[in-house]
Amino acid sequence: MFYNDSRDAAIKIYRKLRLNWLFNTSTFIGNLVIALTVTYFFSQLGHGEAVNYVFLLTVLAIGLWVTEAIPPFAVGIFMIGMLVFGFGTDFILSENKEVDIYIDTWTSNVIWLLLGGFFLAEAMKQVSLDRSLFNFTIKRFGSRADRLLLGLMFMTALASMIMSNTATTAMMISSVIPLVRSLGKESPYSKALMIGIPAAASVGGIGTIIGSTPNAIAVGALGEVGIQITFVEWMMIGFPLAILLVYLFAAFLIRTNNIKHLDIDLSVISSGKEDENKGKRKWVIFTLIVTVGLWLTEPLHGIPVAATSGVPILFLTLTRVIDSQQVRALPWDTLMLVAGGLAMGIALVEVGLAKIVMDSIYGLNLSIFALVVIFAMIGVLFSNVMSNTAASSILIPLSISLPEPYNIAVPIIVAISCSCSLLLPVSTPSNAIAYATGLIEQKDFRAGGIFFIIAGPVGAISTVMIWTFFYF
Repeated sequence: MFYNDSRDAAIKIYRKLRLNWLFNTSTFIGNLVIALTVTYFFSQLGHGEAVNYVFLLTVLAIGLWVTEAIPPFAVGIFMIGMLVFGFGTDFILSENKEVDIYIDTWTSNVIWLLLGGFFLAEAMKQVSLDRSLFNFTIKRFGSRADRLLLGLMFMTALASMIMSNTATTAMMISSVIPLVRSLGKESPYSKALMIGIPAAASVGGIGTIIGSTPNAIAVGALGEVGIQITFVEWMMIGFPLAILLVYLFAAFLIRTNNIKHLDIDLSVISSGKEDENKGKRKWVIFTLIVTVGLWLTEPLHGIPVAATSGVPILFLTLTRVIDSQQVRALPWDTLMLVAGGLAMGIALVEVGLAKIVMDSIYGLNLSIFALVVIFAMIGVLFSNVMSNTAASSILIPLSISLPEPYNIAVPIIVAISCSCSLLLPVSTPSNAIAYATGLIEQKDFRAGGIFFIIAGPVGAISTVMIWTFFYF
């Protein structure tokens, strides 16, 4: 047997000897050494042991999520465990803190929203409703790959402007999974779909105040200081920017994956009986309408999404659409991943590490425009490794202290930038849903994540600054 090069030979020998454990262990140790080294120099600033400890965990978590020395969900569990161990015992830190806030991430609204979305997605698959939704889509956009991708992304973006980005992603991902499985997970078009849909859901949320939590935080914070932004005023900024970013990213995926003139054979998808299990299908449609309707009208009835997400769990198991075996097969590892990311975001806020970073930026004596750029970049970068809600909660109140009209523009810029975090599965629940299918790997998010790290802040700054100077 002849190998193409020494790299192929090394990989095959490596796998033959089953030395994966050695690679994972050495990578984990390497990340730990790097984190300890960086933290040693950071500790010289004298911010205290609690801040240093969270800084160490943050650097370590980022390294483990990027290198995948252990599975991403294991990183989430490990981070929660280390936060509880560090702040709940005397073995590492001399001063203990309340640790329930880290464990309580398991019961956060995001976790329950994800779980409700998983039940809906599984139910749609069981009664072939995902196939029906996909067939409806391809009738409108045809079988040419680029048009179908663009159509699916636009539909996802528009839906996410008025309902949960997570719920939108769950429904749209369910509709394209049959096609992705028929093409194979290694197909460039499969990757484009699995990356493009969650990106469109997250970025599409920019379009309205209710489309994304950071939007509501920005509007609420501005209202506290007497600056009122109406629903229509926000859409003047958010809607065209969201559509533009989705279009540009679709064009980016089409170009990089070379799928512009590719025709997709959809016969394997469109064929098959869709009338089976009519009774169960009606229950799924009813549950879908009720659940999404409650998510959409939360400001009216005030029922938290954590309670609303119990609707599909109850109805779909009560009607036997989903049984215990299918419940066990749900992507519980994704919930572990998201819970860990939320816990890290809380820790950054609780010990004051995020504020320390912002205070350091204020001390640089930079120009106002430079501060605008820094706020936008920190917003998108922080949101890639922590909750975008937490990131916007930190940055938006600080940005309001800037002089006029920047105190109006920058909170909106930060909110938009925080919605453009798509680098990791943990960056947003939409990414987590796509990752949970097992049809895409963590590394596949990197190109899109980098694209939005640049395009998101640039689009937000240019659009919002022009609107602010002309409108106010």
